[in-house]
Amino acid sequence: QAARACTTTPQLTQPLPVGDGAALLARRPDIRQAEANLAAAGARVNVATAGLFPQVRLGGSLGSTALDSSGLGDSENFRFSVGPLISWSFPNVIAARARIKQADARADAALATYDQTVLTALQETETALSAYANELDRQRALRVARDQAKRAADLSRLRFDAGADSFLSVLDAQRTLAGADAALAASEQAVANAQVSLFKALAGSWTGDNAPTT
Repeated sequence: QAARACTTTPQLTQPLPVGDGAALLARRPDIRQAEANLAAAGARVNVATAGLFPQVRLGGSLGSTALDSSGLGDSENFRFSVGPLISWSFPNVIAARARIKQADARADAALATYDQTVLTALQETETALSAYANELDRQRALRVARDQAKRAADLSRLRFDAGADSFLSVLDAQRTLAGADAALAASEQAVANAQVSLFKALAGSWTGDNAPTT
């Protein structure tokens, strides 16, 4: 319903953000996902590396030295021991190194994916910024041309009313004005589309406490 009720080209309600572009790009969902995958891959490397170390276990035994069941509740009949329950085991180094190699490969792949994601984000942002800036320049030029066509059409109408020009000249001036209006309207739509593309490239939602410098 809101779309059907819209009678003018949508415009941004605040300036586009500038400044810390890295912080803006870091908010993109694809970069955040790639960063999380990279962190998880690094954690797997750490876990696999820990498998190279021998495992040492310290245990304790708790029992009773009571001679019969009536003495089980007496504190002097309890015993506790640690030393005899120390145990250790050496890892399978070959398997551990294989796991490290596999984890390293996954980490390298995650890093490559992260780099590619960042490069894609930069390319999309640069393309969106360039298209937006170019269309704004084009829109300004078209607005000047439209204003000139409007003045020419008004002048042609005045000359016709004064009997100094033919109605064919009026029609030609009005046709030129209509073409200028159509070109300006198309440019306004292109600017709106470019704004949407740039909004998406920079992750959008610049409201509240997370609004960057404008």
